[in-house]
Amino acid sequence: MTSFEAVQLSYDEPLASSLHTRLTRVLGGTVKRLHGVRGMRRAYRLTAEMVDTEQFFLADGDFAIDPEFPTATVEPLSDGVAMRVWQAVNPVNGLTYGYGGLKLIRRSALREMGQAVDVLAALPGRVEFCRQTAGATRFNQSPFHAWKAGFRECAMLARGSEYGMTDASAQERIAAWTASRDGEFAAYAAAGARDGLGFAKAAARDPQRFEALNDPPWLYQHFTTLYGEQAVTG
Repeated sequence: MTSFEAVQLSYDEPLASSLHTRLTRVLGGTVKRLHGVRGMRRAYRLTAEMVDTEQFFLADGDFAIDPEFPTATVEPLSDGVAMRVWQAVNPVNGLTYGYGGLKLIRRSALREMGQAVDVLAALPGRVEFCRQTAGATRFNQSPFHAWKAGFRECAMLARGSEYGMTDASAQERIAAWTASRDGEFAAYAAAGARDGLGFAKAAARDPQRFEALNDPPWLYQHFTTLYGEQAVTG
């Protein structure tokens, strides 16, 4: 059993409830849940008000934790570190990196979070990327969710990583996303990646337009405009 509190942040992910049960089983104790809050920045900030401790686990609604993740041995964050991110296996393109991974985060950092398109990149303090894999990101639960993942991630990678990733690393990840071919709805993830690159190019000089990446209704409308309502659930 972990000594840290935990929160699952979900919005509309079809498997969020079952993945919450899995988190509870692996982490032990009670895993709180914040669901359906519009405004990504607002939702993250609200998770800080759900816990009583300064450091807590934060998991996305599509994160599937590894049953063997060694929760009892997790060390607290060092001074000056706002967040630690464990890697997650990507089900459609073979990548394993911080995208969709488990986080240990400071409540105070969330309360003081600044502005960034990749919301958690605006935390005050250092971000520590752990090379250990904590599970898988199961974003490919429907055509729309797979497309949205590829669209948002590749648009942000094309614009320039807010975590200081090198251009070469960003290009390698973009190439993998656009070539997605494994797992369910991989073709939609690849299409989303290509569409995200086009969006980044079109919005390159308009920072406000990039905020659409954090607007679920806009993303849904853009997807249905491109692929039709029949594509939403497959």
